[in-house]
Amino acid sequence: MKYTSLGRTGMEVSAICLGTMTFGQQNTEAQAHRQLDMAIDAGVNFIDLAEMYPFPSVPEKFGDSER
Repeated sequence: MKYTSLGRTGMEVSAICLGTMTFGQQNTEAQAHRQLDMAIDAGVNFIDLAEMYPFPSVPEKFGDSER
């Protein structure tokens, strides 16, 4: 995995980011854990979470990606 510096923070982030848009709505929790495990095994340390995830956004799913 290639890494790049994150500004002047001293942190190195992977060139590939795992997006979690499908977590909590389109993927089961078990599938999400498998995707995370695969990404970490490949060296990914950059994971995109967003307040609006999962998509489509419904109130009962708010925060599922982060959890």
